[in-house]
Amino acid sequence: MIKMQNVRKTYPGFDFELSLEIPEGRITGLIGKNGAGKSTAIRLMLGLVKAESGTIELFGKPITEITMQDRQKIGVSLAESGFNGQFTIAEVKKILAKMYPEFDETWFMRECRELRLPEGKQLKEFSNGMKAKLRVLTALSHKAQLLILDEPTAGLDVEARNEILDLLRDYAAEDENRTILITSHIASDLEHLCDDIYLIHGGKQLLHEETDVILEQYGLIKADEAQYAALDKEYLLGSRKEPYGYACLTNDRKYYEENVPGLVVERAGIDEVILMMTGGKRK
Repeated sequence: MIKMQNVRKTYPGFDFELSLEIPEGRITGLIGKNGAGKSTAIRLMLGLVKAESGTIELFGKPITEITMQDRQKIGVSLAESGFNGQFTIAEVKKILAKMYPEFDETWFMRECRELRLPEGKQLKEFSNGMKAKLRVLTALSHKAQLLILDEPTAGLDVEARNEILDLLRDYAAEDENRTILITSHIASDLEHLCDDIYLIHGGKQLLHEETDVILEQYGLIKADEAQYAALDKEYLLGSRKEPYGYACLTNDRKYYEENVPGLVVERAGIDEVILMMTGGKRK
């Protein structure tokens, strides 16, 4: 559905180079800290910026050959996108109906009511959460086969984030061939949504893994100085100095649980993976 091969884009002080492949019917998360290159990847995929080298394909075609009919099958939500602030929901509905032959007015209006979007207010009066929900709804409203969502839950409270994530789960469940790429720096939003995760940092891929594998097999080791010195480091992906010794990320938690008695080994969530692999510090 999406394929990027050795795609490169440079900016002053930033060198982006990435390869990724997202098959049909998958929900894939592109995660990393702010400034990691997530939005750059999205803009390259959509042809909003031009790559300096490499190839990008959507629906098995180079992006230069994507037709208007192909674009009708894509739903997009970008953080800075939106409709004129003078518009109301009714006016947004009219525009979407003109833009997309497959626009589902009944579904759109029902979801607007379910998400408590006020039909009588102008969009400029909407809260940030309301605007975010509307951006996602417009991306879904024409039954797109490919959704590309850039930070759809950024800056929202827990309730609004959960409503958007539930909406995406329901949408994917309706058709197993639908494909979603979602970027986020909020790892917990993606743990129970995405089939697999790409972690990028400084414009480069650090990790690509099945989400279930991360949650089931990855671990955080807490070792004192002596334990760390004696530790078999074959399955370590990174380490961080701590007051007690070292925190270490492993992709084989069971190996250390079964072979190193007395070692503290905890499950590692995606947040810990990001911190350990990007050199971050716990807050």
